[in-house]
Amino acid sequence: MEKVSNIDKLESIKSFQSTIRKLENALFQMTEKGANTTLVKKRLKAVCIGLAVLESAWDQKSYHYTQEELAEAHNVLTGLLPSIEKAYVKLKAGSPQRTLLDRRIKALELAIQAINDSFL
Repeated sequence: MEKVSNIDKLESIKSFQSTIRKLENALFQMTEKGANTTLVKKRLKAVCIGLAVLESAWDQKSYHYTQEELAEAHNVLTGLLPSIEKAYVKLKAGSPQRTLLDRRIKALELAIQAINDSFL
């Protein structure tokens, strides 16, 4: 994995933790309404795996995911990037939302790279 600054590591972990909280809230609200939660559950699992892989790469924390789960998480995280990048381009430079999405994109890219590295 590429050399990552401590600031980028911290921001990436915080970004994943924030995303996990948002997905958990969405899952709760959708469950309450009786909506289909398949996609949110899939994304939540992928984001949790992404965080675990980054923590493993940077802090030597262990995780217990199979190669199939890692591959699925890789696909889901990769699939999230285009929509986030599309939203990012529409935002005004220097805006808080753009900064948030910039960090989220960086975190996703690092997690995807870490998952790729785990297959070697």
